[in-house]
Amino acid sequence: MLAVENLRVVYHDVISVLNGVSIEVKEREILIIIGANGAGKTTLLRAVSGMIDFYDGDIIEGDIKMEGNSIKGLDATDIMKRYGVTYVMEDRPVFWYLTIEENLKAASFSRWDKRVKADMEEVFDYFPVLGALRNKKAGYASGGEQQMLAIGMALMTKPRILLLDEPSLGLAPLVTEELFDIIKRLNASGITIVLVEQNAHASLNIGTRGYVFETGRIVLDGAAQELLENEDVREFYLGSGEKERKSYKDAKRYKRRKRWL
Repeated sequence: MLAVENLRVVYHDVISVLNGVSIEVKEREILIIIGANGAGKTTLLRAVSGMIDFYDGDIIEGDIKMEGNSIKGLDATDIMKRYGVTYVMEDRPVFWYLTIEENLKAASFSRWDKRVKADMEEVFDYFPVLGALRNKKAGYASGGEQQMLAIGMALMTKPRILLLDEPSLGLAPLVTEELFDIIKRLNASGITIVLVEQNAHASLNIGTRGYVFETGRIVLDGAAQELLENEDVREFYLGSGEKERKSYKDAKRYKRRKRWL
């Protein structure tokens, strides 16, 4: 459905962040992307969604294809309208001064069909807490409620592929569990999910396949269950490796890169 081919991205003309990344996203799957901070995960989503220009980034090599058609260089709005690719950024971009219902209406501004009201009620079905607070200003909502609203706003664009960037960041464990259950429901309804997450255990448990990023490259990929059982993934991202604990003096990061690459 979506193919990223040998992608190289730089910021400010000098900072290389992605160095020849290639991934495939299959229709109706939940694809998980994990990795340390600065590994290039968010940059990948920005490039796919057409948002990279907003951050003074450039795709200098490679291509991005949606069902065989190149979308590299297209405006973010065109990518959303033509191909149904919607990006939910990690900083929960909602309009704080508008109510929850007004935020959902604003997200559907590009639509001309008559199903906006029905789709809003569907969002409230996924997120009942939003329905109960529909007249509350988003700025007074909790972090979990704002994250649900950000996803709800994305749903108002009728996405085929939903790009989620760290949706569990800063949320309580119970809220995270509820959010991931909703992500599974969205996927079951036919929406393809690309999920970037620091919470490797929770995300891989709901995922179909996954990629591990390290300093702008893919160092490991496979079925989500295989990654959960991989010794390196368990040691470095799940905190449950079977080997003896290492000191930070052992230059853990360098050893990880050397082993994987």
